[in-house]
Amino acid sequence: MISLALLLFAVGGLSAQLNNPRTFNALSARVLVVDHEWANEELEDLNTTYALELGLRRQFGKYFGVMVPVKFGVIDVGEIDNIVIIGGEVLAQLYPLGNEGKVSPYLHAGYGSVSERFEDANHQIPLGGGINFRLDRNSWFSVQGEYRISDQRLRDNIMAGIGYVYRLSSVDSDGDGVINRNDACPQEPGPAATNGCPDQDGDGVVDGEDECPAVAGLVRFQGCPDTDNDGLTDAKDKCPEEAGPVALMGCPDQDGDGLSDREDDCPELAGPATTMGCPDTDGDGVTDAEDRCPEQAGISALGGCPDSDGDGIGDGEDECPTVAGPTSANGCPDDDGDGTPNSRDRCPGQAGPIDGCPDSDGDGVDDSRDRCPTQAGPAGNDGCPAIKQEVKERLAYAARAVQFETGSAKLKEASYVVLSEVAGIMRQYPDYNLTISGHTDDVGSETTNLALSQRRAAACRDFIVATGISPARISSGGFGESRPVAENTTAEGRRKNRRVMFELIPGN
Repeated sequence: MISLALLLFAVGGLSAQLNNPRTFNALSARVLVVDHEWANEELEDLNTTYALELGLRRQFGKYFGVMVPVKFGVIDVGEIDNIVIIGGEVLAQLYPLGNEGKVSPYLHAGYGSVSERFEDANHQIPLGGGINFRLDRNSWFSVQGEYRISDQRLRDNIMAGIGYVYRLSSVDSDGDGVINRNDACPQEPGPAATNGCPDQDGDGVVDGEDECPAVAGLVRFQGCPDTDNDGLTDAKDKCPEEAGPVALMGCPDQDGDGLSDREDDCPELAGPATTMGCPDTDGDGVTDAEDRCPEQAGISALGGCPDSDGDGIGDGEDECPTVAGPTSANGCPDDDGDGTPNSRDRCPGQAGPIDGCPDSDGDGVDDSRDRCPTQAGPAGNDGCPAIKQEVKERLAYAARAVQFETGSAKLKEASYVVLSEVAGIMRQYPDYNLTISGHTDDVGSETTNLALSQRRAAACRDFIVATGISPARISSGGFGESRPVAENTTAEGRRKNRRVMFELIPGN
């Protein structure tokens, strides 16, 4: 009801505003955040989603406007994540302080429809407001928020966003009293008699047609003067203070080389047009003033210097001037094309960035020194990736979680999941090997405990191999009761000592 009343109130004032000079059209674009959880108590743990709004705004005077936005986006209402929506609506806008200030707050309400998955649709009443911040005469930065009441269950929502508004019509950019759509010169003030275009110099030619709008001239010269009376207007005369032939755009040619003094880099010395009128002693197409080797014919691209081996590098900069080589190797041979000359390449038969050697994983450690050549890792770890803290924690957990039948090396079923996770970690680190070590408490003989720890470590190894991990990547051993981590005088201490440790080490 509030939205309907506001809409009727705005439309009621429409007839009085149609001829108002403050009436205009505008386009808007806005990025929106959509939330259904806050507005619906039944919904929990929903994701905030986003939408894009494009709109057309019609402003009827200073205080009223109508907005027609179209929205595209996704919503999360708990049934299906990220439901695609498209919607449109009509909003009545009220500007209590007017819309012409630097900051213009407004209220809005309206009625619209939202389609989900291009099938289902629900009707919604948006109630809200926003603030427009003026950027310049015709544009605003906008912040807006609203509560949307739906006629369907679980579709009430809150929507907020930021955007940009640009005014299109009924704009008088130059303030000359002629609106832009009727103004032939909307950015320059001028009288209505000339359709808003100025005639600055008062020569009877409007600036839009006047080739010299700031200087009075003759109509036959499109309003431009000819100061030196050489038949060329000053605007076209390259030398407006000196008479010259039309062929040279009104400029003189002192040295008679066919180039006007204005274009002649050496106006007092004759020279060919190819070198802009300057001499070229060695005839290589590079003027003497610019020729790095003026007494030796060379290549223009090399500043007039020769290139004996023809590799595109001047002899003065070529580390191997008599043997062709690429620029990447400073003109020296580079058989593998990696930019490192053969003379300094540790791997001349293999392209690579590190002293000419390859680095397959790009970690800065060349393959010949990298213990994990297919996985990037720091040099301090021999090129192997650092084991993540969470992986270390899972391996530590596995040491406590692997269980066996009492006095036996037979795994309990509860251990299968733990060992499968260890196998997954090995797949995550294919360049690492695994060391398994078994430990016991001091109950029983030392010899028996040593053998039991070895069998238990081997049982873990066999299980992991059975999952598809290469047996060459796993070693196992037992230490019996020789390496306790707690006192064997308590049940808790003995429990901690009965363990199987898992450690990842670089493979090569």
